[in-house]
Amino acid sequence: MAETTSPIAPTEKPDDDRSYLLALFWDAALGFWRRGSGPVAWTLTFTVVALAFVGLGLHYRLNVWYRAMFDALDHKDAAGVLRQTLIFLPLTAANVALAGVAVWARMTLQRRWRAWLNGYVLDRWLSSGRYYQLNLVAGDHDNPEYRIGEDLRIAVEAPVDFASGILSAAITAVTFIGVLWYIGGSLTIPLGATSVTIPGFLVVAAVLYSVLVSGSMVFIGRRFVGASENKNQAEAAYRYGLTRVRENGESIALLGGEGEERFGLDGEFRTVLIRWRILLGQWVRTTTVSQVSSGFLSILPLLLCAPKYVAGEMTLGQVMQASSAFVTVQNSFNWLVDNFPRLAEWTGSARRFASLLASLDRLDRAEQLDSTGRITRGETEGAALRLRSLSVTLDDGSAVVDEADVDIAAGERVLVVGESGTGKSTLVRAIAGLWPWGSGEILMQAGARLSLMPQQSYVPLGTLRRAATYPTSPDDVDDATLRETLEAVSLGHLHDRLDDDAPWSSILSGGEKQRLAFARLLIQKPDIVVMDEATSALDPGSQEQLLGLVLERLPEATLLSVGHRPELEAFHSRKLVLEYQPEGAKLAQDISLQGPLRRSARFLSRLFSGGRANATARRAA
Repeated sequence: MAETTSPIAPTEKPDDDRSYLLALFWDAALGFWRRGSGPVAWTLTFTVVALAFVGLGLHYRLNVWYRAMFDALDHKDAAGVLRQTLIFLPLTAANVALAGVAVWARMTLQRRWRAWLNGYVLDRWLSSGRYYQLNLVAGDHDNPEYRIGEDLRIAVEAPVDFASGILSAAITAVTFIGVLWYIGGSLTIPLGATSVTIPGFLVVAAVLYSVLVSGSMVFIGRRFVGASENKNQAEAAYRYGLTRVRENGESIALLGGEGEERFGLDGEFRTVLIRWRILLGQWVRTTTVSQVSSGFLSILPLLLCAPKYVAGEMTLGQVMQASSAFVTVQNSFNWLVDNFPRLAEWTGSARRFASLLASLDRLDRAEQLDSTGRITRGETEGAALRLRSLSVTLDDGSAVVDEADVDIAAGERVLVVGESGTGKSTLVRAIAGLWPWGSGEILMQAGARLSLMPQQSYVPLGTLRRAATYPTSPDDVDDATLRETLEAVSLGHLHDRLDDDAPWSSILSGGEKQRLAFARLLIQKPDIVVMDEATSALDPGSQEQLLGLVLERLPEATLLSVGHRPELEAFHSRKLVLEYQPEGAKLAQDISLQGPLRRSARFLSRLFSGGRANATARRAA
């Protein structure tokens, strides 16, 4: 399909509106507390908050310990030193225990939140063929697997760390600013005949220092968010390219396309390196600010307290307590400095994840709108399938199939033929509900179960047993039925490997995959079967064998097939011919295949398949 512009346009904000995307992320993510895990979410949240206050209490007690310990040392009080040493041990043990519990609570909250949000987006992505439809519309939703996997992980891990960090920084800053104000008091600076008194001079110094460092970080790292987001997008594209090579390894190897694939991968990786280099510059600048801040932080409070200590206005214990409190306040104020790179990474991941949600929202809104751009689906009685004035369009609005009117009776076998490009596959996807764009109605027999068999048979990960019963659970199919069905479709040689967990998509040939699809069909017994070139990888003899099985074991099923081989007519009672027209393909002919014509087709099919089998035997001899 040519690149086109989707008719599903944003009705609220464009995908590149960053504030809108972050708001969209939070609207979905906060559902964990609003309608998700309920009591569990709130219990874990309150636990994290409570632990932050307990940690503050221990931190304050340790700060008081510094004063007492250094005063004892200054006064050469051996008993006091011993007493403070004994107090330090339980304080340290309490801090260690608290740190372990805090990590457990924080990571449990992250894990539960991610599990809920992952389930929420998977429900939306996998419902109503959205995972398929996203490939057909414009929007910023490429590599959804990376967004759901990696971006979602970052998007839920970081906010919990940020929230607990900000809370801890805020309450710690307030508490230890009080300590600095109380211990430091005021500083009088003589200026000739006069003097200037600065009340709470340590607090003033801490605030000014923090404003200078944080302001420098924001200014120098203002492009960090965009650089981090661009680098993550490049990484996702490179990973997708590698995955494509792995998934299509056989075709690439047979075509000798390794050089071309390497050229494409090298181009993707060059983009990664370029964007990584840009991000590297941001890291260097922000790291420089952080290191300069850390270098001055340890010595600055000592320099500020030195005049009062020398003047005898502060004890050594007070100096050390003030120094510890000053560092604590700075660490709280400099939370942005320390977390700016991670904040940038989170922003990029949250926006990428929200872009996927925005595309899903647009698909949902488009489905709910009463417009001529959507095919209407419903139920009918007296027929298996009815198409009423059905037009199927591409996502740019151009017609593929125009004004089709067809009634297909229950149990009827209908073959759809036509030249390549007349929209046969698009038509069957519309009937299966995967292609929503167009107009008119598709009415299906009430309660009927439909199964679509595409040309490329899907083989899921896991055991062969799972692949053979997919999408039915292997536990719902008894072993005897499964083995008999595999034998019937000429896959009996795989009986001993049913429970092998192997890359079956690469192991099985194209013909074996199509045989496996027929095995699934015979196990599931749907009411309506839609086949899109489902026998293209099979020789005529195998095709006759499998279609004969369908007719024998599913005599009441309705069959709608798309194919080019003339031998297919022998297994159908009716043929619909699509002919290309500029305004969209038309159903030009509706031909009955009953009577002499069908018998002649079956005879030719057997004759041709028999000749092919004899030729194969002669070559083998």
